[in-house]
Amino acid sequence: MGETQGYFQKTHTQSYPRPGWVEQDAIAIWDDTKLVIQSVLQIASISIQNISAISITNQRETTVLWDRTTGQPLSPAISWMDTRTHLQVKRIIDNGLSAAIRKKTGLPIASYFSAFKLSWILNQVPGALEKASCGDALFGTMDSWIVWNLTGGPNGGSHFTDVTNASRTMLMDLTTLNWDYELLEIFNIPKICLPKILPSVCDFGICKKILVGARIASVMGDQHASMLGQACLLPGDAKNTYGTGSFVLVNTGEKPYASNHGLVTTLAYQFDKQKPIYALEGSIAVSGSLIQWLRDNLGLIQNINEIEDLAGSVADNGDIYFVSGFSGLFAPYWREDARGVIVGLTLHTNRGHIARAALEAVAYQTQEVLEAMNADTGMSIQQLKVDGGMIKNNLLMQFQADISNVSVVCSDAAEATIMGAVYAAAFGIGAISSLEDINTLRKENNRYEPNMKNDQRIALKKSWRIAVQKSFRPA
Repeated sequence: MGETQGYFQKTHTQSYPRPGWVEQDAIAIWDDTKLVIQSVLQIASISIQNISAISITNQRETTVLWDRTTGQPLSPAISWMDTRTHLQVKRIIDNGLSAAIRKKTGLPIASYFSAFKLSWILNQVPGALEKASCGDALFGTMDSWIVWNLTGGPNGGSHFTDVTNASRTMLMDLTTLNWDYELLEIFNIPKICLPKILPSVCDFGICKKILVGARIASVMGDQHASMLGQACLLPGDAKNTYGTGSFVLVNTGEKPYASNHGLVTTLAYQFDKQKPIYALEGSIAVSGSLIQWLRDNLGLIQNINEIEDLAGSVADNGDIYFVSGFSGLFAPYWREDARGVIVGLTLHTNRGHIARAALEAVAYQTQEVLEAMNADTGMSIQQLKVDGGMIKNNLLMQFQADISNVSVVCSDAAEATIMGAVYAAAFGIGAISSLEDINTLRKENNRYEPNMKNDQRIALKKSWRIAVQKSFRPA
């Protein structure tokens, strides 16, 4: 495997038109994708003819419905963070459908997943259901949208998704890896508008736009690609990606574990003609975005990088606990009624305590997910492989090791998601012959070992749980 030849990124703009609503412009995402591709080719001085294959990895769950003929979205894309469908979620729960849906999909009933978002579009956007029912409108998560546009768009674009993205829609049966007719009936979604489900590594088509002639060899959800990038290849291998949110996954092998502790059963990945590999996942809605909020909404810091120094200016959190339930709490609670709370404020509290409590909140939520994983699987996770922008924060990483009582191992590549996508495409074209090769390619950076006394750990976790309870249905 060679070295990185070029890197370019562009931030997508999100809009918040109403409380709980989070939207994106799908056309802008496609335009940004084209810009990023053109820019990185120029930076790397690589011609399209020299590209062996491309791999696509994406934020999951975000939903768009578009016109097959014009390629125009029928509405803004609804983000994974959007909670507008909370009443629909309540109806599903009240109708006693939770257990049946979870048995088929491995997913708890939450607005997080695509079925609720697509159902909302079909029912609220004029003409959407009629177009979707006759195949004139197509549904996709962001992978499908990009693949369709790259492979021709209105002129014969391929309408595909992969098993990892499909597993997050709440419409795919985890064992058959097919769209499930009972689920489609529950959500009143016409099958004709859905993409074909393929393994994560296989032939997704040839590009007819931008990267003309290049083969799309792999498509994976971002957190699943991160698992590959972190070489989580064996049952018990666990990783966390600290991004806008945090996403903790543990490989459970060829067996899907049903969670009794608030986790999501999902696909880890599937390579062409091979058995699928499953995972348990704990999704945490707010991590890096909490630090951005401290900067943008409170002005507590001017730059993201200032947070560690500010948090380190105090010896401890001053008995302050920051529960970042801005859009409810995801795993292991799945409480859409939760709201952000800061517990324990006194006249002693200063900016440093708030900053430290915010960082610790990320670690507390991660350790809760790890505990749930151990309880569900009977495993004892001893090591957590980590990536994402927040792994540069030494204070956070050490506290993560301390409060979780595990070794925290930082990837040398901060963006393991990118490396996982590269490995998948390389496997698809035969550049690597087996998944075990990834172990030799992955490089570690810093390692943090727990050094907190157990009685202190127990006391801190107890205080955290009390704070979490205060975030539910606040007055």
